[in-house]
Amino acid sequence: MLDVRRLHMLRELDRRGTIAAVAAALNFTASAVSQQLGVLEREAGVPLLERSGRRVVLTPAGRTLVTHADAVLERLELAVSQLAGAREGIGGPLRIGTFPSGGPAIVPATLAELALRHPALEPMLQEIDSARVSDSLRAGELDVALVHDYDFVPASPDTTVDQVPLLDEPMYLATGAAAESAQTQASGPAAGGDTLAELLGPWAMSPWITAREGTTGHAMAVRACQAAGFQPRIRHQVNDFRTVLALAAIGQGAGFVPEMATAHAPEGVVLTRLPLFRRSRVAFRAGGGAHPAIAAFVAAARTAVGVTGSASLLAT
Repeated sequence: MLDVRRLHMLRELDRRGTIAAVAAALNFTASAVSQQLGVLEREAGVPLLERSGRRVVLTPAGRTLVTHADAVLERLELAVSQLAGAREGIGGPLRIGTFPSGGPAIVPATLAELALRHPALEPMLQEIDSARVSDSLRAGELDVALVHDYDFVPASPDTTVDQVPLLDEPMYLATGAAAESAQTQASGPAAGGDTLAELLGPWAMSPWITAREGTTGHAMAVRACQAAGFQPRIRHQVNDFRTVLALAAIGQGAGFVPEMATAHAPEGVVLTRLPLFRRSRVAFRAGGGAHPAIAAFVAAARTAVGVTGSASLLAT
């Protein structure tokens, strides 16, 4: 009989790439993980791992077993959700992850709605980059999370995580009023247009403000500019959209911000709507959508967006 905990370790090795990373995520020593994976190989009766330099990679049989592990662990998550649904009331800790700009715009109204409907729930919030959410959900560090992706940087498929849509919001180009005026004087009035090249092209020689390298926001900005026909000359790298708006307002460059961030744009910033979108979703472990606490969070988040958001709410 294959042990579920060892299947979990094998799946994490497939996702994280090294035994050391698996050990850190699951709070084991590396030697303990190696030992448990060795036991799993003996249980399976075929080699699951092989050395590739200093790394350990899965054999074809190992990758096949990971596919089954995904299904087994999803089924167990569903069982936990249904058992929780059999209990009276919704309560206890709920560990929530959020991307930074979701904090002020979505989270407070969501938690207020949760407190009103389910006062016994104990929400515990932490900021996290969307790229790390899947790992944190699988490791049990989070129960549910707000995540997002952008045009040009779609989310990678992940069978270990389920997502439900929350909202779509357009992206805006943020520039300074003085910079707009100077550009008009130098090149004459813009011809206008609504394509990405027409909207971004006039700023090809401008300095740019992007999110930090390695983030989806940074990748989106670079790819959008490339799609418009130029490589952005990046001057500032900041993840806080309020800072992007403030820097753009004083002529420090052009940047991208989602509609959610434009509510408190400072004086002197010019916002131009772009044919680009950011999509926000609620993510949780595959099979966990029926858990009463998860379902309550999804309902509260949708209510919060409907009340406080200017972006369009999506239906599943």
